[in-house]
Amino acid sequence: MGAVENPVDNKEYRIPGEAKEILKSLASKWEDVADASSLQVIPLKGAMTNEVFQIKWLTKTENVSHKVLVRIYGEGVEVFFDRENEIHTFEFISKQGQGPRLLGRFSNGRIEEFIHARTLSASDLRDPDMSALIAAKMKEFHGLEVPGPNNISLWDRLRNWLKTAKRLSTPEEAKAFRLDSIEEEISLLEKELSGDQSIGFCHNDLQYGNIMIDEETRAMTIIDYEYASYNPIAFDIANHFCEMTADYHTDTPHILDYSKYPGLEERQRFIRIYLSSLGGQPSDNEAEQLLENVEKYKLASHLFWGLWGIISEHVNEIDFDYMEYARQRFEQYWLRKPALLGSLGTNLDVVLADVSGWSHLFHENRGLDWYVSWG
Repeated sequence: MGAVENPVDNKEYRIPGEAKEILKSLASKWEDVADASSLQVIPLKGAMTNEVFQIKWLTKTENVSHKVLVRIYGEGVEVFFDRENEIHTFEFISKQGQGPRLLGRFSNGRIEEFIHARTLSASDLRDPDMSALIAAKMKEFHGLEVPGPNNISLWDRLRNWLKTAKRLSTPEEAKAFRLDSIEEEISLLEKELSGDQSIGFCHNDLQYGNIMIDEETRAMTIIDYEYASYNPIAFDIANHFCEMTADYHTDTPHILDYSKYPGLEERQRFIRIYLSSLGGQPSDNEAEQLLENVEKYKLASHLFWGLWGIISEHVNEIDFDYMEYARQRFEQYWLRKPALLGSLGTNLDVVLADVSGWSHLFHENRGLDWYVSWG
């Protein structure tokens, strides 16, 4: 998941020497910078895959500064995506005028252009005017013709993440999350959702922290493409709807509030704006079919981020309760599946007993003890 701009400190730390040399070189090219070596480092809160910092140099003009963004890759997160592919995607999208420019690379991170725009907040996603802009921007993004294979990546990625989650999990964790049954669920979803559908270049992580708006021009920019790939557009929209339940700027950023999932009228409005944003006039049937597909792909989103949470708990040191986040996503999967797909051979009594049995998570001495109650 991407970074959310929210300065929380104003001291220099965690910036590798290699990156500092590149930053100094960049600043030396700006004639109005008073001292290229004198940089301010502002950690940006809300990143759950990388560490992200705003870098600022004061200029000879009062109250004027130059800014760039430094992204330090999280350790172990290469299990989620191919970093070189992500860099190529970043460069391509930048050349299309769709995102920030790449200013430099170092061994465990990169330096990006700092976009002078506001990162969206959780409440922005529910604002009708803002949501309309997001729908139109998403449609534009899905139309990007990014070089490389344009095959659906979702199912292979889910299976690869499942293998990794099983490898990293303790037996107790694997049992609590029913990991032995997830392979069957992935195959079931792939079969049920493999009909005629629209494929596009999807962001796959369109939470509010990955969307920025220029308040003057109302132009939107989508950032952070680590998880981007070709996928059914319904998956990307479903994932965005699921992100409306999150607020990563609270004291409990891992807690999801599913009462905030958009209602039918809100979802219909988003779908119609999305389909008509480039001048088309979608039929009622087209809009209804996409809406139905989006709701079903919500299940794939829950598995996607549930597995991500389990893996992240074992490879990422960012302060975030990944396991509780994963528990909520899996819980939603099992609870929503009967209504969206029917039972399809699943023993729902057993599943719901399991869901209600995931009752306790305790953190002691930074270790994780699982207590799975079956009563």
